[in-house]
Amino acid sequence: MTKIILHGCNGMMGQTISRLAKEDAAVEIAAGIDVNTEQKFDYPVYASLAECKEQADVVIDFASMKAVDGLLDYCGENKLPVVLCTTGLTKEQIEKVEETAKKTAVLRSANMSLGINLLLKLVREAAEVLANAGFDMEIVEKHHNQKKDAPSGTALALAEVLNEAVDHRCEYTYDRSTKHEKRDKNEIGISAVRGGTIVGEHDVIFAGTDEVVTFSHTAYSKSIFAKGAISAAKFLAGKEAGLYTMKEVIS
Repeated sequence: MTKIILHGCNGMMGQTISRLAKEDAAVEIAAGIDVNTEQKFDYPVYASLAECKEQADVVIDFASMKAVDGLLDYCGENKLPVVLCTTGLTKEQIEKVEETAKKTAVLRSANMSLGINLLLKLVREAAEVLANAGFDMEIVEKHHNQKKDAPSGTALALAEVLNEAVDHRCEYTYDRSTKHEKRDKNEIGISAVRGGTIVGEHDVIFAGTDEVVTFSHTAYSKSIFAKGAISAAKFLAGKEAGLYTMKEVIS
């Protein structure tokens, strides 16, 4: 059985993971960490990792970027594998992720869903054909009105995949309101929509002359991300130090 410390246990994603974990005989939430220490499930909750007394095989993190530095320090020092799901990390934090991965196993993904990770593969293949045939590439992402970072981590991951497919020759454009000029052929436009309770929608648009190809993914429930995180935790427990992605989990 894989024992998990749930970092950010009382957030929306933390509670979803907690409910799904109760239905999975292969995992157990040993303890939760949250600034809100209310005990909502049958495991103890601590305000910080330093206070946690329970032993675990892996940490699942769905907290906030403000808590990521302390989380990485703790996991690195204690050689504790961590599934890092928090998005919106700074350049310095991403560098810290890479340093921590030299000490323990770290799995970082902008999106934990199986569908999104398949989408990443498909749009890469499409870009190799369509972008090189002169198609323009645009990304439109939509999320609920409580999401703080924009564009989403998933949108940025999609953009990076597109850019890799064309040898990094594109620049990202986030806001065209200040640019009074026609679209540059070597740009990837990224638009963010925030409203209501939209769980997550991502469209990757390839627009050519007289034809448009669109790849779409819609998340109807946060449970798809929770299921992916639990699968990642099972995969990561016991792994050697290194930086892992959902590609390895799916494989």
